[in-house]
Amino acid sequence: MSVAKPLPHDAARLHVTGAARYVDDTPTPRGTLHLAFGLSPIAKGRITKMDLEPARQSSGVVAVLSAGDLPFDNDVSPSNHDEPLLTSGAVNYVGQPVFLVVATSHRAARIAARKAVIDYAEETPLLTLEAALAADSRFEAGPRIYQKGDAAAAISAAPRMVEGSFDLGGQEHFYLEGQAALAQPQEDGGMLVNSSTQHPTEIQHKVAEAIGLPMHAVRVETRRMGGGFGGKESQGNALAVACAVAARHTGRPCKMRYDRDDDMVITGKRHAFRISYRAGFDTDGRLLGVEFTHLVDCGWAQDLSLPVADRAMLHADNAYAIPAIRIESHRLKTNRQSATAYRGFGGPQGMVGIERVMDHIAHDLKLDPVELRQRNYYAAPGTATGDNTTPYGMEVSDFELHEMTAQLLVSADYAARKAEIAAWNQGQTHLKRGLAFSPVKFGISFTLTHLNQAGALVHVYQDGSVHLNHGGTEMGQGLFQKVAQVAASRFGISLEKVKITATDTAKVPNTSATAASSGSDLNGMAVKAACDTIRARMAEHLANLHQAAPADVIFADGVVRIGDALELSFVAAAKLCYEGRISLSSTGFYKTPKLEWDRIKGQGRPFFYFAYGAALTEVVVDRLTGENRILRADILHDAGASLNPALDIGQVEGGYVQGAGWLTTEELVWDDKGALRTHAPSTYKIPACSDRPDVFYVALFDGQNREETIYRSKAVGEPPFMLGISAWLALSDAVSAFGAAYPALDAPATAEEIWRAARRTSDGG
Repeated sequence: MSVAKPLPHDAARLHVTGAARYVDDTPTPRGTLHLAFGLSPIAKGRITKMDLEPARQSSGVVAVLSAGDLPFDNDVSPSNHDEPLLTSGAVNYVGQPVFLVVATSHRAARIAARKAVIDYAEETPLLTLEAALAADSRFEAGPRIYQKGDAAAAISAAPRMVEGSFDLGGQEHFYLEGQAALAQPQEDGGMLVNSSTQHPTEIQHKVAEAIGLPMHAVRVETRRMGGGFGGKESQGNALAVACAVAARHTGRPCKMRYDRDDDMVITGKRHAFRISYRAGFDTDGRLLGVEFTHLVDCGWAQDLSLPVADRAMLHADNAYAIPAIRIESHRLKTNRQSATAYRGFGGPQGMVGIERVMDHIAHDLKLDPVELRQRNYYAAPGTATGDNTTPYGMEVSDFELHEMTAQLLVSADYAARKAEIAAWNQGQTHLKRGLAFSPVKFGISFTLTHLNQAGALVHVYQDGSVHLNHGGTEMGQGLFQKVAQVAASRFGISLEKVKITATDTAKVPNTSATAASSGSDLNGMAVKAACDTIRARMAEHLANLHQAAPADVIFADGVVRIGDALELSFVAAAKLCYEGRISLSSTGFYKTPKLEWDRIKGQGRPFFYFAYGAALTEVVVDRLTGENRILRADILHDAGASLNPALDIGQVEGGYVQGAGWLTTEELVWDDKGALRTHAPSTYKIPACSDRPDVFYVALFDGQNREETIYRSKAVGEPPFMLGISAWLALSDAVSAFGAAYPALDAPATAEEIWRAARRTSDGG
């Protein structure tokens, strides 16, 4: 069977040799034109005068389009119809597209885009959470509140209480391949779009809307992305729509890609939060009541902010059974880039909030932070004696972290290392080491229930080879390889017999975004359904030919066994079925079961199951400079019965490093005019190879999904990201060794933030 084998990524050789083809590598037809946006230099105001003639006269320019030149709908929003492709007058952030240049080369388009003369009536922008809150600038009327029990009463009656507030920064996606699209007019008036997108169907919908065609006239194809992380769920809409509109206008193919600076200035980031908390607990550290207030910086347009903020609330409990909890979320509108989907989709922000609470309580009680967490865990399956429900009323019936935590503490030698670090710190003045643990309980499913569906198309050819398409997109995570393994396993053939081609809206319609960690779950089950339909047809035909029962026809090891006496190669079986006029093609469909969610009430079952993880991180910090390093990370992650352990371990490693980067080095800085100053790798610091832990142990938990997923596997895309929270907590632990006061780190905990925290701690607060 092909599943559960640690096979390499299907395009690994192409990746490392540079042969993998991305949108910008796609051979373009003769006469292809290139596009660039002219961008707003101010954060808020109105256009009073616009002279585009200097841009039109620039060398190589074919056309310059403004909002008034757009033929149909001027919108690229994924949600609220509030995000025009080109502004029609109002300006909302520095970097907003104002006009579109169409030229004979990428360089010519970019040069011309800087030549237009535009006058603005500048207004005072809302650039901070405080300013947005004071102006009551929101995307929902008033706050959204989810609650369980009476948190205020529980906190008031609790023997002990902690409270605090901290800032949690955003994060740039920094996919290696930037945003890109290519649109080619077709002879029948339709449009073919190649897009670097996680959501081909949304591209299809927005392009059709923008050029006045039904969706069947627009075909979107995505072979692969060079990274996505949520940044290509909705942010690619503008490029694809611009290309299609320009292609319709000129009758020529049109291509657009952002340079890195433009990409960072134009596109949305992870949502920044300010989280305030109060928590009441007993003298043993057991939580009695918790209150959270989330102030969410959504930027200038709604985008996906409402479900992102919802998911932050849904993960405010993380792994802990909290008797009474209240989460209040304010979705604030500011004059920054429209914040968007990012790996974890708000879950990491919610999870950081409760982990900060646990860190603060452990410091207050001088209690081992791991023991404190274990005391507050949800009950293990079959052991719950009381309420084991989340703040939104979902029963936690698959909790794995008791066993996982115990296993990790032994394998990582936690007790001995903790004692050794404490002794080492006693002898140091300027350097201190820290050690911290964090668990992950992450819900798997789209919270917008209708998105939990997938389709597939499978063909078996008469030579025994198999071709398939599905609705998922490949962004380096290995989805295509996993789904191919499923198909090979259903037919009992080698993986070499299976070929997956580009995701294509003309082959599989109405696809959901490859997001919410759902790619393998949804598309694997859809492919299984299609394969099983074909296999059942083949089995019935072969059984009839050889006087056997269909149940006695077994597909395995490249052969088809019919009863006890007859064995055919899969090739021969496929040929027999073709000659018997048996259909060897089928669609497959899957929808996630058991989901029921009311986001307004904040009650129901939004997730099919939970994925779990546990991480232990060791760091060292320098109080004189704030410089720090991650020395070691030990991780145990729950992938269920993994479809491909090699790919899953790679996802865990990458997710941890990306999560640690968000909380330590990746600082977004805007100036007082609203311009992003960290818009290049020279100023925005993603983790480099040297920033990963020198000692890095990653293992997969030996178990299987308690729910009926594809081969009982679990999603692996997003949950490992939150393992990086342990790095932030380890920095807090190290800083706490400098004095008695609680470090109260903001995030990202840059060298400057650690230096400030060390001074606060040693000065007594």
